[in-house]
Amino acid sequence: MTTTRPGTERDLLRSAGLRATEQRVAVLRALESNPHADAQGVFDVVRSELPDTSLQAVYGVLSALTDAGLARRIEPAGSPARYELRVGDNHHHIVCSRCGAIGDVDCAVGAAPCLTPAETSGFTLTTAEVTYWGLCPDCATAPLG
Repeated sequence: MTTTRPGTERDLLRSAGLRATEQRVAVLRALESNPHADAQGVFDVVRSELPDTSLQAVYGVLSALTDAGLARRIEPAGSPARYELRVGDNHHHIVCSRCGAIGDVDCAVGAAPCLTPAETSGFTLTTAEVTYWGLCPDCATAPLG
């Protein structure tokens, strides 16, 4: 599982073979403080630190971080892609069907890929993605309407 600690973002980027640019460091910080953020949410946080940053630049950084294995992209149905720094443990997600809040759920059974399909069609399994849907505690107790 990858997480960052203050002062280690540059080392983390370099260890993944990436240049430690200000934008990449700022995006890592934004993801650390806002897990499951979409690109717009990351951009909003980064822009407060680096006002000249563009949304397109944030998309580029998110892509680079995902390709390098430093971030994970998840795509809950009906939601824009979300990004997180928790990688390498094949955890799953739970999504509130009312407000869209997202939480982490540890692997359903054992180690990756957590689930064993009846047939693999010759594929070698590495991960399984499960999305649980329900109501978060706030939505479950809120009156309808």
